[in-house]
Amino acid sequence: MALIKTSNPALGQNTFSSFAQSQYGGNLVDASARMSLSGTVNKTGVLLLCTVATAAWTWNSFIHTHDLGFAGPAIALGFFGGFIMAMVTCYKMAWAPVTAPIYALLEGLALGGFSALLELKYPGIAMQAVALTFGTLFVMLLAYKSGLIKVTQKFRMGVVAATGGIMVLYLLEFALSFFGIRFTTINGGGPIGVAFSLFVVAIAALNLVLDFDFVEQGVAYGAPKYMEWYGAFGIMVTLVWLYLEILILLSKMRRN
Repeated sequence: MALIKTSNPALGQNTFSSFAQSQYGGNLVDASARMSLSGTVNKTGVLLLCTVATAAWTWNSFIHTHDLGFAGPAIALGFFGGFIMAMVTCYKMAWAPVTAPIYALLEGLALGGFSALLELKYPGIAMQAVALTFGTLFVMLLAYKSGLIKVTQKFRMGVVAATGGIMVLYLLEFALSFFGIRFTTINGGGPIGVAFSLFVVAIAALNLVLDFDFVEQGVAYGAPKYMEWYGAFGIMVTLVWLYLEILILLSKMRRN
């Protein structure tokens, strides 16, 4: 999921160039119509609430019924529907006020069902994953704001390249699964599988730093108001990916 956002040309250094040219060319936009940090934070909160609402619904429905006939379609609808909404949002940024909440609601369906499935097998894993996800969010935000992690061009290129490599590997694994070929080593609970998941979690966490930098650039360039939703959407995409990878990591560790 994060590949959609971090490698999308719309999110490169030139994303806000048109806004900057307009602003510095004398067509200053009223402050109330420009992107703000507080507005982005508030909209991120709205998207989180949307995700939690649908996740709680699918979670409760499956935990009480244990009906795979319900959980399976909910997970599929959430992931595939969320992927489509993410693609639309990336290439139609102005639609973010509508598509971003839809994305969050759909992803909630998938996360709730997937979390419930793992919770039955490994009790307590969902709450651990939630705590680690938000703990990572806080730590990365602190590291970014304190200047401990600086977003340079080399840093950006490294994170994007690593993210792209991971997504290519996932797509390859998905395609080969139709022929019965599995990457058992990296998917297993052994040392290599756990190390691979730790690496992916680290890359997902570093994507949060790119998200924070993207939001600050938008505010600095005076991007239009709808970019608050787009910035919030970017953070949500990374949080969803990070949470899923932490769930997978914890499940591998529980197998041992």
